[in-house]
Amino acid sequence: MSGQAYRESLRGYRPQVFVDGREVASVADEPALRPGIQALAYTYDYALRAEFEPIALAMQSSRNRVVSRMLHVDESAGDLLNKLEAVRMLCQETGCAQRYLAHDALNGIAQVTARIDDAKGTTEHRARFEAYLAHVQDHDLALGIAMTDAKGDRSRRPHQQANPDSYVHVVERNARGIVLSGTKAIVTGAPYVHEFLVMPSRSMGADDADFAVCCAVRVDAPGIVIVARPAGRPGEPLEHGDAPFSRKYGQSTAVVMFDRVFVPWERVFYAGEWEHSQVLTYSYATHHRHSCIAARAGFGDLLIGAGALMCEANGLDPGARSSLRDPMVELITITEGFFACGVAASVYAERDPHSGTFMPDPVFSNIGKLLLATRIYDMHRLAHEVSGGLIVALPGPDEDHNPATAARLSEVLQAAPDIAYDKRIQTARFIEDLTASYQGGWYSVISLHGGGSPAAMKQEIWRNYPVGSKVELVERLLERGVLHDDQRAITGNRQPGKCCDSGCTTPGSAVMVPLPASRKGGAAR
Repeated sequence: MSGQAYRESLRGYRPQVFVDGREVASVADEPALRPGIQALAYTYDYALRAEFEPIALAMQSSRNRVVSRMLHVDESAGDLLNKLEAVRMLCQETGCAQRYLAHDALNGIAQVTARIDDAKGTTEHRARFEAYLAHVQDHDLALGIAMTDAKGDRSRRPHQQANPDSYVHVVERNARGIVLSGTKAIVTGAPYVHEFLVMPSRSMGADDADFAVCCAVRVDAPGIVIVARPAGRPGEPLEHGDAPFSRKYGQSTAVVMFDRVFVPWERVFYAGEWEHSQVLTYSYATHHRHSCIAARAGFGDLLIGAGALMCEANGLDPGARSSLRDPMVELITITEGFFACGVAASVYAERDPHSGTFMPDPVFSNIGKLLLATRIYDMHRLAHEVSGGLIVALPGPDEDHNPATAARLSEVLQAAPDIAYDKRIQTARFIEDLTASYQGGWYSVISLHGGGSPAAMKQEIWRNYPVGSKVELVERLLERGVLHDDQRAITGNRQPGKCCDSGCTTPGSAVMVPLPASRKGGAAR
């Protein structure tokens, strides 16, 4: 689809959406949601540009069909690298592109359905998913990820909650399908997607079997109510000058309530297989943290560019002043440092033995996500440091049009003689919008908690890092002659095989592989 086709497609859905306490009559025409719709529309338009094809599109070899990168199930380490580049580029433009969440969820579901079938000796779950994947790819759908539950009392498991609807769960099964009730929180882009992928938010026990459910539901299925925040900072006139970025692009987040929502069996990927819930939460989280690395690298690119522009508008050269050069280099180092973890996670990806999909290395994925989550505040600080206090001390945009003050302000607040006052304040307000506004706070919190808390990432790093190999290395150098013991806790995790032919990019090979010539020009998109 094109961006315009995506906008028009939303008119074919009638979700029940509330924003700021009022019901939305038409999502496609709602000003409070326009920045989010524009951000998703951009993800469609960029995929139609020939120069972006190598990263925007992918060949799904199982179907011999070119599909959107955001809906592709990865078949190589190169696919993961291309996805990383695509997400970074999208988020350079939009701040948060949302659709990469669909990629992460589809890859996770591919892995868990294959494992369930292998365990049961069937093909049922895999077949349902593959049919649904074809549907999503052929219609180029936007998917919302309904994973995080409301959770209720965090000290209790799902089946122990006083209100069972604090988690989405199965309340009825019949020959036609299942019926769901419960609540999902923090669903990004919920009002303006086509469908939801419902997934469990945690590992389940046998008593939580009803809560172990994964399925696809139309956004306007009867019984679904979406309570959403506005997307970005909508409603500001273009000529006003405030919120120069987030009035154009932003994302809504929503609480999605399910009240006896029917889901036919062909859209149920599993229901009740509680012992496999951890596989999905782990695989989705690893893919998503890998994507988040690229997303915040795109955001870092915005801060780097805006910081340099602000230095210039202030009449200063970072190359000649260490007081500016040092924080700019630190900002670059942070951004490229966690992005490099994403590249390493791609290069060291491993093929899942059940589904055949490629999984980014969990250690590098979690380290990169942990770095961006905890250093997003340093990124803001550094942008503030090189920009000066003017970014929050400027008179409001209304003064730009006040005949009593505008001319005088433009004279006294100009700095570099060759850069006009309006260009200086435009850059200052851009940085304010990204770092020192409601939207800036949104980027901070979504970076910290999106894809899991820092504690969750630290747990995965410790769980997957080969500490045991390092212990055995030192013991060997000390000539202790200690043999590996799987039962010994500290040496239980050893170095996995690296630099193998399978799952690694051959040195010197192209990262972004051109599409076949026969597929150029938009065929079979």
